[in-house]
Amino acid sequence: MIEVNGTSPQTLNQLSPIEIETQVDKIESRLQEYFKLNDFRPGDRIPKEVAIAEALGVSRTSVREALSRFKTLGIIESRKNRGMIITNPDILYNMERVVDLKLLDKKTIKDIIELRLVLEIGIADLLFLRKTKSDLEKLEKIVEKDEKAATIEEHAKYDVEFHSMLYKISGNDTILRFQKILLPIFEGTRGLYPITAEEMTEKNNYVFHRGLLNVLKNGTPEEFRNKMRNHLMQYFNKL
Repeated sequence: MIEVNGTSPQTLNQLSPIEIETQVDKIESRLQEYFKLNDFRPGDRIPKEVAIAEALGVSRTSVREALSRFKTLGIIESRKNRGMIITNPDILYNMERVVDLKLLDKKTIKDIIELRLVLEIGIADLLFLRKTKSDLEKLEKIVEKDEKAATIEEHAKYDVEFHSMLYKISGNDTILRFQKILLPIFEGTRGLYPITAEEMTEKNNYVFHRGLLNVLKNGTPEEFRNKMRNHLMQYFNKL
């Protein structure tokens, strides 16, 4: 038997795990379980603070703090003459409040950019399902401006406009809102794009916005995915 400082391994089993959850953490967990078990839905009224406190055997102050967390997450809200009710949570609300280039470390920024790349490659089916003649005309105007751009700054501007338009065409409000939340990060990391003149010369098979637009007009979702993957490869390489 191996001993550590005269203590055998078996005696370590007598140690109990350190409790790291606070009382408020426990209340929050219990309430989450309660909402799930009782199948609470948006609009359903939840018990009053005093009733919850009595049921759990804790103070109203602790219950109030736990409920405030749910309010911050948008899971519950107070309604006049109704008390607190379950709401339809805004899943991007808190993300809007914390996504700030100055507050994020390099790994988080890298992860976010990679998420954007995966999203834009996978958006093809929605684009082909919902594109309209008007949408394609708007993209055409953006591409024409991009082709006439004389500076990196101009190319960057039209690059953002082109991809933002794709998000709009998807018709998915969550995707569009997500893109708007992350836009400041993309604009703040312009060292990743657009592709430089030297890179354009080196990569003759690089797919420009014109190529993406042509496929969107006359191609298939699979062709678009392949073209978009090529178009975004500059980001992957630079990451």
